Amino acid sequence: MLLLKNCLLNDKSIDILIENRKIIKIGTIKEKELGEIFDDINIIDIHNRSVIPGYIDNHVHITGGGGESSFYSRVPEIKFSEIVSNGVTTVVGVLGTDTITRSVENLVAKTKALKEEGITAYCLTGGYEYPSPTITGSVQKDITFIEEIIGTKMAISDHRCYNPSKEDLIRLMSETRVAGLISGKKVSVNYHIGWGKGNMDILLDILKETNIPTSLLRPTHISCNDEVFEQALILAKQGAYIDITVGKDIKKSVKYILKVFESGLSDQLTISSDANGSVPVWKDGICIGISAHTMKGLHQIVKELIMTHKIPIKQAIKLLTENPAKGLGISNKGKIEEGKDADVIVLDEKYNINSVIALGEIVLLDNKLFKKGKYE
Repeated sequence: MLLLKNCLLNDKSIDILIENRKIIKIGTIKEKELGEIFDDINIIDIHNRSVIPGYIDNHVHITGGGGESSFYSRVPEIKFSEIVSNGVTTVVGVLGTDTITRSVENLVAKTKALKEEGITAYCLTGGYEYPSPTITGSVQKDITFIEEIIGTKMAISDHRCYNPSKEDLIRLMSETRVAGLISGKKVSVNYHIGWGKGNMDILLDILKETNIPTSLLRPTHISCNDEVFEQALILAKQGAYIDITVGKDIKKSVKYILKVFESGLSDQLTISSDANGSVPVWKDGICIGISAHTMKGLHQIVKELIMTHKIPIKQAIKLLTENPAKGLGISNKGKIEEGKDADVIVLDEKYNINSVIALGEIVLLDNKLFKKGKYE
């Protein structure tokens, strides 16, 4: 049992009691009375620092991305410590360009490993390749029978994608939707939107011509160009969740985030890191340089919104908490409330991450890692 004393939540000083990975009580809690009932209580004084829900990063290359510049350019798997030290307590793993040396089997195995190490993890079947790589031979069966899989990944408008036709995408989305209905999962098709010709024209056409609900689509990298961004706003108005990838250019990401706020569609926006996914540099179709995304930009964005642009903390954090929780259908995440998972971030006076609790376990306390991955 874990008791967090003197937490600042929504401008009120409260205590938070945690047991069996859940928040079981919020309010004024007297530790003496608890001590009369329970033998093993860990009490931590938060000293009236702000507490917020753990972050949900809904687009992470947990098995590593890359490979566009030969075998040595394959990005390594993400480490548990890198995830939690950035305040992330829930991840959604995806594949990218390389579905030859990486596989859905690898992805599910890594997802299960992260769960065993102590965070919440899901993943998507598929990748850039079409027909989509799967474990069972079927997108529908992957989603229906594999607990961790909550949707499908696909890429369009990119020279690395497999250029699926409109009919291919209609079939993929239909299979994903039916699998969600059968399995009871809130599924989606996560679309990598590249910088190439077409933007999201093909997706808008599909929505006009079929009965596929807009909410099934989750386009990411929507700030890659202004045309894609404007198309994403159209989808958001129709009920889709749209996603901005946070790269090294924090100011660029903030510019587009503020545009979404100004449009009144911030409840439909999420941000993600694309961590351990590659960042290739292209010239005449040749990869002349490559690096990788990290999770560091996520909290930098939150701080920038709060401190520079005076966005209320409750609104700023929604992009990484409540919005992705709703978009993914994870009802036990996204808020600090009784009955929800005990995923908590403690911020210091300058809004830096001070401590992190994942599923009721202290993983970072006063900037010191208390837990690492198996081989770290």
